[in-house]
Amino acid sequence: MTQTFLVTGAAGFIGSHSVEWLLARNQRVVGVDNLRTGRLENLEVARSSRAFEWVLADACDEAVMRALFEQHRFAGVLHLAALVSVPESFREPALNYRLNLAAADCIARLCLEFKCKRLVFASSAAVYGTYATLPNQESAIPQPQSPYAAAKLAAEVMLLGYAASYALEAVCLRYFNVYGPRQDPSSPYSGVLSIFTDRFQGGLPAIVYGDGEQTRDFISVRDVARANGEALIQTHAMADCYNVCTGCGISLNQVLTVYRGLFPDAPPDEYTTARIGDIRHSRGNPEKLRNILGFSAQIPFKQGLHELVLGERAANSEIRA
Repeated sequence: MTQTFLVTGAAGFIGSHSVEWLLARNQRVVGVDNLRTGRLENLEVARSSRAFEWVLADACDEAVMRALFEQHRFAGVLHLAALVSVPESFREPALNYRLNLAAADCIARLCLEFKCKRLVFASSAAVYGTYATLPNQESAIPQPQSPYAAAKLAAEVMLLGYAASYALEAVCLRYFNVYGPRQDPSSPYSGVLSIFTDRFQGGLPAIVYGDGEQTRDFISVRDVARANGEALIQTHAMADCYNVCTGCGISLNQVLTVYRGLFPDAPPDEYTTARIGDIRHSRGNPEKLRNILGFSAQIPFKQGLHELVLGERAANSEIRA
């Protein structure tokens, strides 16, 4: 059945892939973005579809958002609009509050006002903190250690409070290390894989902070888009917090071995002092989301890295060969 969904932060890295997932399943999408960090070119495919409506707006602008809710009567909302930089959240705590907590409150209240039952919220594994026991379990006591993580956690608590009080189906997805095409490597806050890719493609050495044995739970943006879409569409999704991860930890040295196969002539990697505050190991438990939505990550890391480096079409043809 075709329904209409709202996606905030639609022009972003995860947002644009999520929009395309929904459109590919014959859903209608209204995409909102203020282009603070999103890029209009990310929506090139989406904007060619008659089922997509593009709106240049701030998700915090309650008047504009109310008009959209009144016009479309959304079946669900995927709320991705956010301040995405942890360092920026330290420098701009008021902006962090507005974009990562107040905006979520605005969207949630509009969902209640216009009887939109399903709200999928983009949270983060950052809520677990540095010293959490691995693998990260949703039942663990969160230990946020940045304004960014604190705001994400506060938004989760607020949304689940609305869920308990008003039967809002608030699904909070805690993303781990998302990577893939369209991740902006020019920002110093980008994921390590997009930065590595940019350096290798430019003939520059990869710079590794520490010994390279730190591990991350890398998950392809295509898997994350599918998790977002299923959380929106599946009728039996329950209000709660869920990890979006693979359950596998991959070291940066293992990552660099894959890159060496793609860039055999690249200069040697450069190792430097570990950065203060960097998490040594990160890995999530994916079972809860698997049990409620039947979701499991499907993109093998090597394939996902090829898609990031070579582009989606080239990577798929190379892997099939």
